Amino acid sequence: MEEPNQKIIILTAPSGAGKTTIKTKLLSALPEALSFSVSATTRKIRGNEKEGVDYFYISEDDFNNKVAQHAFIEWEMVYPGLYYGTTMDEIQRIWRENKIPLLDIDVKGALNIKKHFGKNALTLFIEPPSIEILKQRLTNRGTDSSENIAMRIEKATIELQHRDQFDAIIVNDDLKTATEQTIASVMNFIGRG
Repeated sequence: MEEPNQKIIILTAPSGAGKTTIKTKLLSALPEALSFSVSATTRKIRGNEKEGVDYFYISEDDFNNKVAQHAFIEWEMVYPGLYYGTTMDEIQRIWRENKIPLLDIDVKGALNIKKHFGKNALTLFIEPPSIEILKQRLTNRGTDSSENIAMRIEKATIELQHRDQFDAIIVNDDLKTATEQTIASVMNFIGRG
C-alpha cells in the first residue's frame, strides 16, 4: 500500500472547526501541486453538494463491498450508521496527475493513514479556539439538530484528545492566520517553503 515517493496531506478537525474553509483556501493557493481527494460516504447529499466533487455518495451495501475488496486506505463509521472512506483508486488518480492528494478526513482515519505513509504524510489538526466557540459555530451553521450538535460536540471532545499525535496543530481563532499557517506547513512539506 505504501508508495515510497508519493506524498499525501491530511487535514482533520472536529466538525465546525473551519477545516472545509481552510481546505478550499489551501487548494486555491496551490492548485498546481494539490488535488482534493474525494471521499466515499453513505450519508445523504446536502444542500449544494455535488456527487464526485464533495463526496461519492454510495449505499451502505456498496460501501461494505468496497471494504470487503480492501478498496479503502482508510474507512470509519464516523457517526452511527454513517460511513466515510478514502479509496486507493482516488489517491492513485491524483498521483497520476503528478499532484499531491489533500484529504479532509476524521481523526482516526488521519492517524491510520499516517501509520501507513509515515514521513510521506503530513497530518494537520485544525483546532477550534474552544468547545464553546465550536458549539456556537455549529449552531450558527443551521444544518444540524440540537441532538446532532450534541453528538458532534461529544465527538469533538474525544478528537481533541488526539491532537498531539499530528504533525502540526493549527488553532483556528482567526481564519486568515490559520489559513496562512496551514499553507506554510504544506509548502514546507512539499519543498516550497
